[in-house]
Amino acid sequence: MSDPSSMHDFEDIDEVEGAETRREPTPTRVPGAPSVPNPAAIGNPKEDLASLDGLERHLYAHRYAEIGIDCYGPSIDPSRATADRGEAQAILKEEDQALLCSAGTGALLDRLASESSLLSPMQRAQVRVLHRDRDRLVGVPAQKQSALTRLLAESDQVWHKAKAENDWTSFEPYLNRIVVAMKEIASLRDPSRDPYDVWLDEFEPGTDRAFYDNFFAEVKGAVVPLYAEIRKRGWQPDRSVIEGHFDERRQWELAHDLMALEGLDPDVMFLTSTEHPYSDALTTNYAIIAAHVYPDDVVSNVYTMLHEGGHALYETGVNPAFNYTSLKGGTSMGMHEGQSRFFENYVGRDRAFAPRLLEVMARHFRGQLGRVTPNQFYLATNRAEGQPIRTEADELTYPLHILVRYEIEQALFSGEAKAADVPALWRKKYHDYLGVDVKDDTHGALQDSHWSDGLLGYFPTYALGGAFGAQLRHQMIVEGMDWDSVLGSGDLAPIREWLRDRVWQWGRAKDSGQIIQDACGEPFSARYYVEYLDEKFSDIYGLR
Repeated sequence: MSDPSSMHDFEDIDEVEGAETRREPTPTRVPGAPSVPNPAAIGNPKEDLASLDGLERHLYAHRYAEIGIDCYGPSIDPSRATADRGEAQAILKEEDQALLCSAGTGALLDRLASESSLLSPMQRAQVRVLHRDRDRLVGVPAQKQSALTRLLAESDQVWHKAKAENDWTSFEPYLNRIVVAMKEIASLRDPSRDPYDVWLDEFEPGTDRAFYDNFFAEVKGAVVPLYAEIRKRGWQPDRSVIEGHFDERRQWELAHDLMALEGLDPDVMFLTSTEHPYSDALTTNYAIIAAHVYPDDVVSNVYTMLHEGGHALYETGVNPAFNYTSLKGGTSMGMHEGQSRFFENYVGRDRAFAPRLLEVMARHFRGQLGRVTPNQFYLATNRAEGQPIRTEADELTYPLHILVRYEIEQALFSGEAKAADVPALWRKKYHDYLGVDVKDDTHGALQDSHWSDGLLGYFPTYALGGAFGAQLRHQMIVEGMDWDSVLGSGDLAPIREWLRDRVWQWGRAKDSGQIIQDACGEPFSARYYVEYLDEKFSDIYGLR
C-alpha cells in the first residue's frame, strides 16, 4: 500500500479545465483577508502561489468555525440563541463568498490554471476545486445566500419542536420558503438547468435526474420483486433475542468500544448526543460523531455508531497535507455515504462479523445478550421488513425509503406539490412501496432533519453510496482479500488500508467517478449492488 502522505499517484488527476465566464459580484473586502493581486496584473507564479495559500488558509479558518457552529449549535445552544447563531453563520458565509468570488480571486485562479505546468499535482487539484466552488457561487448575490443561511438556522429549531410534538403544520411554511429560496439560488447559479438538477449536482457532481432515474429504476427493478417474494414467504427471523431494556449509560460506553472496533483514533474523536445523528470533521485531527441512544433499542445505537464512524474514518483518512486547503474532506456525499454504509452494512451486518460485534455488545449487556448466538444475531439484524423509519431500515428496503424522498423532492421543485401535500404523499408512497401504514408525522415526514437543513437533493446519495460500497467491496475480493477471514478476526485494518489507499487519501482531489474508475478498473455500475442484495437476502430467506 502507498504512503497516504506521498500522493505519488497524483498524476492521475485530470488537468484543470478552463473556468466558465460568470457574472462577477461587486468585490467585498474582508478585513484581514489575503491581498489578491489586481486582475489586470501580469502574474508572477511565486506571488500567485503565495496568494493561493493565503486564500486557502482564510477559507479554512471560516470552515473550521462554520463546522463547529453547525455541529455544536443545535446540540448545546439555548433556544433563544438560534437567531444569533444564524447571524454568525450568515456573516461567515458572506465573507467566504467575498473571498472566493471577487474579481481578483477569479483572475488569480485563471492565471494559475494557465500556469498548470508550473504547479504541483496538489496545486492543480486545488485550482480545479476552487474554480468549481467559485463557479457555484459567483452568480448568486451574497444577501441571497446569507438569507437562506439565516432561514435554515430558524427552520432547524422549528423542525426539532415540530417532530417532538407531531406538528407538521408548524414546519410546513418553512419547507415552502426553503424550496422557493433554493430554486431561486439554483436559477442564479445556472439558469439553463432545472433547479433540482443543480442541487443534485451540488451533492454528487455530475449527476442529475436522468442519472438517478436510471439508477433507481435498476435498483427498484431488483428490490421490489425480491421484497415481494420475502413477504409472500411469510417467515421472519426472531428479533426478540436482541430486544429488551438497555441502560443508556452503558450504551454510551458501548459507543466508545464500537469506535475502537471500527478503528477510529480516540485522540481525534469527540462523541456527543443529538436528536438526529450526524458526523463531521474540522481537520484530519478532529472529528465529531453525534449519536443518540434508545433504552429499548440497543441495535439502533450500534448501527448508528458504525454508520457515523464510517464518515469519520473517511474524513480522518484524507491526506494530512490537505488540511487547511479546499481538498480536505470527502469528494461528494455519495462517496461519503459509500463509506458510512460500507461499515454499517457490508461490515456491520455481515455474517462473518456477527461474532465479533456481538462479543463487544455482550461485554456491556451480558444479561440480555450473553446467550444470543452469532447466527441469531445475524438473522435478527437482517430482517427485511417494511417499517416507517429510514435510519432503522434493513439493507434491502432502505433504497425504497430514499426513493420516497427523491420523488417528493422532485414534486416540490416542479411545483406539483406544496409542503401541505407532503404528509399525504408520504403515507401513500410508504404504503405502496413498503406496505407500511405511517401512524403520524413524527414517524413520517418529520423523521429526518435534512429538509430543515436545506439538504434537498442529498437523499439520493444514500442509495448511491450503498452502490459505491458494493462495487468497492467486490473489488477488494477480486484482488484477493479473504473477506470472511478479515471480518471474522475483528481486525478491520486490511479494509481500512485498502479504502485509505483507493478512496480516503484523495479527499476532494478526485471526483467519485474517477475514484471508482481508478479503484475498480471500470466505471461505476449498480449491478454489484443489486447482485449483492439478491444473493444475501435470497440466502437468508431460502429463496434460491
